[in-house]
Amino acid sequence: MGRTKDRCLAEGIEYYRRLLSGHARVTILELKEERGKEAEAARQIEGRRILSATGSFILCDERGREFSSPEFAAYLGGFERVDIVIGGAFGVSDDVRKHARECIALSRMTFTHEMARMILMEQLFRAATILKGKGYHH
Repeated sequence: MGRTKDRCLAEGIEYYRRLLSGHARVTILELKEERGKEAEAARQIEGRRILSATGSFILCDERGREFSSPEFAAYLGGFERVDIVIGGAFGVSDDVRKHARECIALSRMTFTHEMARMILMEQLFRAATILKGKGYHH
């Protein structure tokens, strides 16, 4: 949800998107973030936007399944295509959680959705290099 407003994070995300382009086609879809609403109302509105924009997806959530980087690479290796959703500042609605193929965690810690986006991009690149036997992961 939302655009990456922090210039440093936006540059980091673009850096990893470029690195990943040699391994996979990556599209980042930024949906409108809801502002000026209570948390639950924002989650519901954003949830409808997420569900209308996606089909089958994996949800990033701090309560999700945790992986080491090699485990994450092996997990992703089982997909031909994968859509990954990162919720907004208030998280996601229960409806989004119910529709997710699986919930995964980048960490048990909470990150801003902008930081989560960059961390996910780095982990996707790391996974791609692990799967191709490159030396990035050590």
